[in-house]
Amino acid sequence: MRRLLTRLINRVLLSEPFTPVMGNEAEIHTQGRRRLVVGLGNPGMEGTRHSVGMAVLGALAARLGAADRWRGDKHVSGEVIVSETQHTQVVLLRPKLLMNINGVSVAKAASKYSIKPEDILLIHDDLDKPLGKIVIKHGGSARGHNGVRSCVDCLQTDVMPRLRVGIGRPAGGASVERHVLGRFSQEERGVLGPVLERSVDLLLSQLSQQDGRFPSSPAGGARDAQKGKEGERSASPAPAQEPASAQS
Repeated sequence: MRRLLTRLINRVLLSEPFTPVMGNEAEIHTQGRRRLVVGLGNPGMEGTRHSVGMAVLGALAARLGAADRWRGDKHVSGEVIVSETQHTQVVLLRPKLLMNINGVSVAKAASKYSIKPEDILLIHDDLDKPLGKIVIKHGGSARGHNGVRSCVDCLQTDVMPRLRVGIGRPAGGASVERHVLGRFSQEERGVLGPVLERSVDLLLSQLSQQDGRFPSSPAGGARDAQKGKEGERSASPAPAQEPASAQS
């Protein structure tokens, strides 16, 4: 019932009229190659594990020298930065909607900036990977992540690549909800710094692909991806490769 209600909210919010941008700003949105990079999370909860995607996005903005250029945009229900790297125009998006309906903001931004779903990279937390593990996943199912599920629902496709940032599961019988909505411990913050740096390195590598696109998901999206291990590129200090997990 909750999932059905969330889907309904997604549809209602996406049905609101959209006013195209005019003037010089419109020219920025219609020239050159464009990529959309989204930090999924909850507004006002940027320091929590569930919003680690926003922390990575902030680190990317800083690396691009654009950390002071965030501006609110009511047309996309979020905050955006338009920057450039490797001759590619990059739109950074920080949704101002709750995680469960982040997809509304993503779909609106994709429409405004004329960006295809395969050129949208989602950054989000991953319970099933330990803190310190980051993985690029090439499309496929949401694997239980509500923010990704909202994006899939609103964009009506699952081809979007994702950067999955491990946050680990809570120890013992602790509440998962309390864990993901809680802030990183002092010890975890010591690990988080290098994670943000490596995440930005991996993002910039993806953005500089010579063919101008992020690596595509397997043909057929989630259905074909489930025939074997879904395409993932891992970046972790651990010496051994971790097999693809079944959940997110």
